[in-house]
Amino acid sequence: MTVIAAIIPARFAATRLPGKPLLEIAGKPMIQHVCERVARAARLDRVLVATDDSRIVAAVQAFGGEVVLTSPHHQSGTDRVAEAARTLQADLVVNVQGDEPLLDPAAIDLATASLLADPTLPMGTIAHPIEHPADLLDPNVVKVVRDRRGCALYFSRWPIPYQRDPFGAPLPGAVPAPESWAAWPARPLRHVGLYVYRADFLQTFARLVPTPLELSERLEQLRALEHGHPIRVVETGPMGPGVDTPADLARIRELLTSMDGESRCPASPVGHGRDGRPGRQAP
Repeated sequence: MTVIAAIIPARFAATRLPGKPLLEIAGKPMIQHVCERVARAARLDRVLVATDDSRIVAAVQAFGGEVVLTSPHHQSGTDRVAEAARTLQADLVVNVQGDEPLLDPAAIDLATASLLADPTLPMGTIAHPIEHPADLLDPNVVKVVRDRRGCALYFSRWPIPYQRDPFGAPLPGAVPAPESWAAWPARPLRHVGLYVYRADFLQTFARLVPTPLELSERLEQLRALEHGHPIRVVETGPMGPGVDTPADLARIRELLTSMDGESRCPASPVGHGRDGRPGRQAP
């Protein structure tokens, strides 16, 4: 039986939104919304928060979640997840961003399914079609292109791939409108920072030295590609917005306040499937 654990890294310090995991949204701290969303994924056996701050520990314990205190010296959320994972008996580890209170639990199941189906894959992630052409020019929107197997060729903050005919070259049997970016022969997907790792590879990845492409783009997933490790990219539907800025926070507050119970599933450190079956508690 494959045991799957989700770990949500959460730190208190943040430049734009200090104390972000504890910011109140619709009567709950943001970290609680994230935990409740993640706990609805059908394939998970365990959900816990990894943090370096006692205030986040207290908040998670207050709503009945599972939390582990980690080193304050980690350079990334992946490093924090890797430390927390060493305390677990899990085969697959899902790294879930702590600022995604509208995450679709089904996306976690899709990502884990890709590694369950192919034992040769060390890690996977998710992405979805870019809806707005302006996002191509936004460096905060990470783009990814895939090979024929669905594995990542490259991730970038820059628009990729380069379009020699920027308004779309005519395709066989079709004459696209000049302004239609949908007619581009190759379009990137928008990457969502959710990862699934085989437990042993997660520890290997955390030990790898940062690579030139990673340092250039400030995208740590490029470290895996530069070291020759494939990343399966599963296409999903559009995700809800994350929280990076005060404007994002205001938008999320409005959305969740207006939603009639959609994100208000019972809090639990153990995953509950979309079909209502309780998840299995990992040893």
